[in-house]
Amino acid sequence: MAADMRLPDIRKPVSLSTSDQKDLVVPGDVITSDTGFMRGHGTYVDEDKLTASVAGEVQRVDKLICVRPLKTRFNGEVGDVVVGRITEVQQKRWKVETNSRLDSVLLLSSVNLPGGELRRRSAEDELTMREYLQEGDLISAEVQSVFADGALSLHTRSLKYGKLGQGVVVQLSPSLIKRQKSHFHNLPCGASIILGNNGYVWLYPTPESEEEEAGGFYTSLEPVSLSDREVISRLRNCLLALAAHKVLLFDTSVLYCYESSLQHQVKDILKPEVMEEIVMLTQQKLLEQEG
Repeated sequence: MAADMRLPDIRKPVSLSTSDQKDLVVPGDVITSDTGFMRGHGTYVDEDKLTASVAGEVQRVDKLICVRPLKTRFNGEVGDVVVGRITEVQQKRWKVETNSRLDSVLLLSSVNLPGGELRRRSAEDELTMREYLQEGDLISAEVQSVFADGALSLHTRSLKYGKLGQGVVVQLSPSLIKRQKSHFHNLPCGASIILGNNGYVWLYPTPESEEEEAGGFYTSLEPVSLSDREVISRLRNCLLALAAHKVLLFDTSVLYCYESSLQHQVKDILKPEVMEEIVMLTQQKLLEQEG
């Protein structure tokens, strides 16, 4: 069997301009000694100087200065779309892992029961909770509220949310997901994508028909065709390439990256030199679109 041998790449020296050094800080860096500024998240005052407490990008809004961490857990807000995994079935609630500091909560009263019925949840529903969702199941949901301790309360009342069937989940940094009106996209390449605000991205074959009778609990177990699996695998590698080069993820950037990768085999996309080429082409297309 032939092995794929490659020589090591020459590391390129990275030079930071003075403007970059002002915007990127590490813990202990002095941001400003001006006392007219207000202290925001990721900062503290040390000897009348505003100092960074986390590594990240300095953001200024009028007199308020905060540091946005480059790597962080998901801090959810009401209305955020998330992809999560059920970790525990409790009394009248499911615990969900959503890349947050604390497990999120999905209450039995916050889901659509099969059939889309709107009725009070009975003791019988509580006993059959594991039939709807059990440990290990993946779901898409929306943040309904945030508890005092920072834990998120989720809901799946809309039929677009619910249990996820066959597909691939890709775990990325939440800071790379661009906020949009919709995070559900049917891409023209034949696959669909859910860009969770929490950094979990779900790739799956575009369904031929919407199954609304199951109230968000329907999952197709039909075999996925080889062509669909190849498209999903290509999209997954494109997401990893964009994330490695810190490119914001939204439907257009993912689609441009997919188109730029078509001249390469799926397995070659993750090679550093191919990754760099594809991302460069993607960024050029995004700049042309903006121009």
